Amino acid sequence: MAGMTTPNTALRAVRTGMRMSQDDFARALQAAGHRVGEPNDANKRLVQRWESGAIAAPRPVYARALEVVTGLPISLLGFAAVPGEHVTRDEHGGHDLTSPMSSLATPTPKPSPAPAHRSYEGVWLSRYQYHSSGRGDSFAGQHFVVVLQHGDRLTARSLPGSAASSLSLDLTVDGAVVTGTWVEQTDPTGYYRGARYHGAIQLLAEPTGRRMAGKWVGFGKDMDINTGPWELVFRDASTSKATLDRYNTSPA
Repeated sequence: MAGMTTPNTALRAVRTGMRMSQDDFARALQAAGHRVGEPNDANKRLVQRWESGAIAAPRPVYARALEVVTGLPISLLGFAAVPGEHVTRDEHGGHDLTSPMSSLATPTPKPSPAPAHRSYEGVWLSRYQYHSSGRGDSFAGQHFVVVLQHGDRLTARSLPGSAASSLSLDLTVDGAVVTGTWVEQTDPTGYYRGARYHGAIQLLAEPTGRRMAGKWVGFGKDMDINTGPWELVFRDASTSKATLDRYNTSPA
């Protein structure tokens, strides 16, 4: 008697939260594969099979594309462990998908003293400041965010329990300069009543790799252009589910 499959409600919730159909999601996975140099054949049927639970774990090429598209580690996307494979984060926080035996069969040479890209993967505390013209005062927004890295591209997504609003950052690293865009969906019951704001951001990474600080720019409630300080402070190199659960709370 065949066992019953369990639907992957987590993946479906992430996809629908991104306002993507299954077709849209499959196309985004294909595009992500091309961007990271690992083409894939994602299609609507594959997404359906993941969400229905017919496929309990994605192949590594799809696991990497799923992380690129969603900005979330595979551990938060409702899948079982990849059979015969595992996701490893080395001491530099790098991302690798390999079979357990492959690293034994082929010794990995030591990295060069100057790697192409410093790794920023892990949990960071995001803090920004803004002035509210309607309230005549300045305020701060804080979130714990999980940062993933693929080459010179960083994605940061806020942990839902860390704030009533949700935040996402899409960034590119060029040496110590980190540049990109931000999107925030504000608290539906807060002052901005669930409004969606977005803008640009540029940060400078400190040599330690433990802090980035810079400025954001974006439009305000009255359609004027505002700016203010923004910083990311490193908290933990792990992106395991247990670690993310620990940080899924409001920053002190």
